[in-house]
Amino acid sequence: MQKPDNIIPSYNDSLIYNDYLLSIGDKVFVKIYSTQEETNAIFNGPSNQLISMNLDGSNPNLDLYAYSVQPNGSILFPMIGEVSVAGKNVRDATRALEQAITPIYKFSSVEMRLISRYFSVIGGGRSGRYPILREKINIFQALAMAGDIGEFGDRSKVRILRETENGTIVKTFDIRSEDIIHSEYFYIQPNDVIYIQSLDEQFFSILSFPSLLATVISTISMGAFLYNIFFTPLGSR
Repeated sequence: MQKPDNIIPSYNDSLIYNDYLLSIGDKVFVKIYSTQEETNAIFNGPSNQLISMNLDGSNPNLDLYAYSVQPNGSILFPMIGEVSVAGKNVRDATRALEQAITPIYKFSSVEMRLISRYFSVIGGGRSGRYPILREKINIFQALAMAGDIGEFGDRSKVRILRETENGTIVKTFDIRSEDIIHSEYFYIQPNDVIYIQSLDEQFFSILSFPSLLATVISTISMGAFLYNIFFTPLGSR
């Protein structure tokens, strides 16, 4: 990370973490807490069955207690029907489900979590899809999971492709700037695609002083070799 100058751009202090809004295709894990054991068993299965489950969606048994957001923006909950959750954060979606359950199952509360959350990295020799296992994950943590940016990745033009209600937006920034940690580019969201552009001139890219020295020596050696071949008389070789 470098201080902004004539080459490294500066970014405004615009760090804002917006809660992720549920959208079509998302999956949520739901658990019901009630004073009635029968109600708990209907929705949650046998006691303690879910304790060992991973909430990253890697456990196939989790689908038994996960609900997908349908094309109409609702989840279809047993014995309750459709509950609209699209466009809401998890907190508001939980409240909506609690309000739908209360008239039927009194003294009940709901636990809801977003599962199967992923981000993707493409380009720079580090392509892959990675799970989001924490509530918040920043750009440096995401790239660390992907194995950092490759030697020939352009750190000055990192892009994040993000789906919003108004379509896909593209955020472009220079990750070398230390201002990143205070900017809107710091946190990533589920379904983000991080695109690493390759440097335009990989062959001549100088990554460090040793690589510069090696390039200079190799160039001189090649020049001397070619000179000996084409300009040295045959009798003196």
